[in-house]
Amino acid sequence: MANPFSLFSGTKKVDGKVVLITGAARGIGAGLAERLAARGAKVALVGLEAEEQQKVADRIGANAKSWEADVTSWDALEAATAGVVEHFGGIDIVIANAGIATAGFVRSVDRAAFEKVIEVDLLGVWRTFRVTLPHVIQRKGYLLAISSLAAITHAPGMANYSAAKAGVEAFSNSLRAEVAHLGVKVGVAHPTWIRTDLVESADAHPVFGKLRASMPGLIGKTYPLDVALDDLEAGILKRARTIHVPRWVGGLKLIRAFLPPIIEIGSRSRVPSADKAALADIEARGAFESAVTGHGGRAATTKS
Repeated sequence: MANPFSLFSGTKKVDGKVVLITGAARGIGAGLAERLAARGAKVALVGLEAEEQQKVADRIGANAKSWEADVTSWDALEAATAGVVEHFGGIDIVIANAGIATAGFVRSVDRAAFEKVIEVDLLGVWRTFRVTLPHVIQRKGYLLAISSLAAITHAPGMANYSAAKAGVEAFSNSLRAEVAHLGVKVGVAHPTWIRTDLVESADAHPVFGKLRASMPGLIGKTYPLDVALDDLEAGILKRARTIHVPRWVGGLKLIRAFLPPIIEIGSRSRVPSADKAALADIEARGAFESAVTGHGGRAATTKS
């Protein structure tokens, strides 16, 4: 039988390694947990959606265990991390995947929902890495933060998400230089639109779903979950410093200085009508309901 690791050059085995994944109830987090467990990893699932997360753990079996924790809570993360170390004996790899999004323009979006995205998507990464880092240092392991295409292309209606994901990229780049001498590697991943609950919920929004659908070419294309899992799994096995999903996302970094004015020009014909529609949607449903998208986003904002 062929060695499965021969598929990836320069890989490191995850067999027997302990992998902590936040936001592991569904989508990318759940998918990575299942794939890495299939390679022999012991996976610790950490997140808010306890019931869904437990279903993932049950599907995986003995090599998985779930801990309920809010990544914006120091106490919850410290308790979960201590539980993981007690149960599995340590932590080798941490994947900061927990993330939420809202739909809304800066002038009208629900303020609490807007700020919760930054708390989860940026401060949640910082807190996850800070709490788990001592254990990862002990094993000279790997930290992977899930950023986004939104860190490179800053679309209207996504100001908080873009800011948080750009912050995740910058944070990871600084951290990489800080911990290299300790034998720890740091990666940052930039997935484009992937068919997950978060994206499907955003697409279903009566205003911003239409705005998203108007994005041209590859920028607006949605890819199957397996595309993201293939690239992320390969990157994790290589302990990669950057993972682009798909690879063309990396090419955008070469021209990112030119992207804001291009996006502004393309938005001139779309934003005015969307702005009016957003105000009407808020009037009809309320600012909170208009803003919150996805099961994870609702769990994060209602449990805060």
